[in-house]
Amino acid sequence: MEPKVNYILVGSFVVFLGAAVLVGILWLGKTDYRGSYDRYEAYMRESVAGLSVNSTVKYRGVDVGRIKTIALNPTNPEEVLLTMDIMHGTPIKTDTIAVLETQGLTGLATINLTGGSRDASSLQAQEGQTYPVIKTGPSLFFRLDEAVSRLLSEEGLAQLLVDLNTAAKGAAMVLDEDNRTMLKRTIKDLSEVAQTIAAHKTQIEQSLNGAARSADNLVKLTASLNAEVPTLLAGINKSVAALGTATDELARTSKTVGGVVNEAGPELQQFTRRTLPEAGLLVTELRQLTGTLTRVSRELEREPSSLVFGRKPPSRGPGE
Repeated sequence: MEPKVNYILVGSFVVFLGAAVLVGILWLGKTDYRGSYDRYEAYMRESVAGLSVNSTVKYRGVDVGRIKTIALNPTNPEEVLLTMDIMHGTPIKTDTIAVLETQGLTGLATINLTGGSRDASSLQAQEGQTYPVIKTGPSLFFRLDEAVSRLLSEEGLAQLLVDLNTAAKGAAMVLDEDNRTMLKRTIKDLSEVAQTIAAHKTQIEQSLNGAARSADNLVKLTASLNAEVPTLLAGINKSVAALGTATDELARTSKTVGGVVNEAGPELQQFTRRTLPEAGLLVTELRQLTGTLTRVSRELEREPSSLVFGRKPPSRGPGE
């Protein structure tokens, strides 16, 4: 017995599901791609092998869009025209450069946008352009290919041979007979130095050990000084404080002496005017008295008896 199937219900479900899928695709395509991306063009003058439609477009390594179409430039077959859809709001400036980059060993290529200074103006489509055109730069492999091509060309190869010949001549001049002799002598001297060092290995080890011990002693001395320095600094601080106190006391004493001198000024002036002349006369009289006593003592030394009997009269001369 065959089961009963409601073909109208099944057909309605399939139609509804297909319509829902179609609407979803259209909605995603409209909101996620066409409405949120801006279109740009770029002209590459190198092979774009590894680059395909929907390949990633990056700005300083950040995914910002994808490749829409890849075609030869109708007006210049040496160029490849790339049409790119880049996320709206991406800062594409007049100095932005598109560079082809190959990712690792997979061979897959992407377009990486570099440059774009902050002060540059936004890129706009010029007259005769459908979309704004981003400048392009050579990729790493393109630069290497050009360098190798120039090197392997006839002119480059000839120049390379000339450079190698010049280098060989320079090496020959450096390694002439005299330089070789000097090199041998230098090697011999180095050998003798090595032998001398080996012969004095024990002394060198002893010296190194002594140096290590000296370093240890220096460390211990430094630690001891570190321990003693705070005490020493405290004593110095106390001495400085005491010196400051003594200085203050000396200053106060100087002020006191100055005050005493100022107060005794009139008495000192009076002493200078009156007493000093009298003192000078007294000193003069004392000097005269001292001279007289000196003469008397000399007379007594010559004639001690004159103290009792008086001085002898002078002897009479002839005829007196």
